[in-house]
Amino acid sequence: MDSAPTGTSQPSRVESCDAESRDGSAGPRGVDLKLVVCDMDGTLLDGEGAIPDDLWPVLEIMRRRRIAFVPASGRQYATLKSMFDRAEFDRAELSRTELSGTDGHDDEAGRDANMAFIAENGAQLMRGGELLAASVIDPEYVALTLERVERLSAEGHDLGTVVCGTQGAYIHRDDDAFLAEVRTYYRRHRVVEDLSAVRDDVIKIAVYDFGDAEKGIYPRLRDANQNCAGHDQHGHGRADQAHRVVLSGKHWIDVSNTEATKGHALAQLQDILAIGPAQTAAFGDYLNDLDLFDHAELSYAMANSHPDLFDRARFVAPSNLDGGVVSTLKHLLALD
Repeated sequence: MDSAPTGTSQPSRVESCDAESRDGSAGPRGVDLKLVVCDMDGTLLDGEGAIPDDLWPVLEIMRRRRIAFVPASGRQYATLKSMFDRAEFDRAELSRTELSGTDGHDDEAGRDANMAFIAENGAQLMRGGELLAASVIDPEYVALTLERVERLSAEGHDLGTVVCGTQGAYIHRDDDAFLAEVRTYYRRHRVVEDLSAVRDDVIKIAVYDFGDAEKGIYPRLRDANQNCAGHDQHGHGRADQAHRVVLSGKHWIDVSNTEATKGHALAQLQDILAIGPAQTAAFGDYLNDLDLFDHAELSYAMANSHPDLFDRARFVAPSNLDGGVVSTLKHLLALD
């Protein structure tokens, strides 16, 4: 998932949004913003894993200005939806002026009563309770990945696996330590006898390493995937079924289709809403957030980000522990 690493040094080429931009002028303020895409853990959420209270009034202002706010997370859609229930609004209470653009037609980016969500690190795109896109992994690769994780566990690695489907999440391990991690990210989950027997469209396999994933099993899973990427069991090309292994937190590793990224889902949503990168802001802190920045001209790495993010982001926002997303949004919306 999206964990919150400790603070890191910031290269001088990327400036803090409440300091200056690269050219020495004041950071962007009062911009023509239509879409904000925001990672959760380590980015929006505070040190207790909660949404900051001062976000809610900012979301209301964004709604009235017809600016879409889209959570983008490794978390399950059901979990994200429950976290943002407070942000929903009743259209019946809104005047036509609030809902309409200057041309008298409803603005597509702001008219839905429900938010859009990029869930499962981009493998699932939801809007208004409707599934817009899901990247389903072929069953053969699901089975292969489960076998690899089982072998790593047999070698002594302390691992827990979550098979993520469009209908819910499935786990086999049911000890308290693993369940505590699962419940944080997967509101809808159940324990099954055999993960390989799950009958659901699998969109992600998440592996929790109780050690340090980046130094532990991540290189093993990544290298195994690269050795067979794009080929079936007979060595024939299968580019349409290419897969990726990504480090999504200190302990979490995600396996999905290559196209199942937050950035790809963002691009799909931008097409639906007819909003381009120039009117998009993106916030992230970890490696699974990197390609969000490719689709947003207002790209912000949190001050506590993984070092690799600073080379891709145009700006640095204060850390999640300092309420960096909210303070940056206030600046962008000229509310500060």
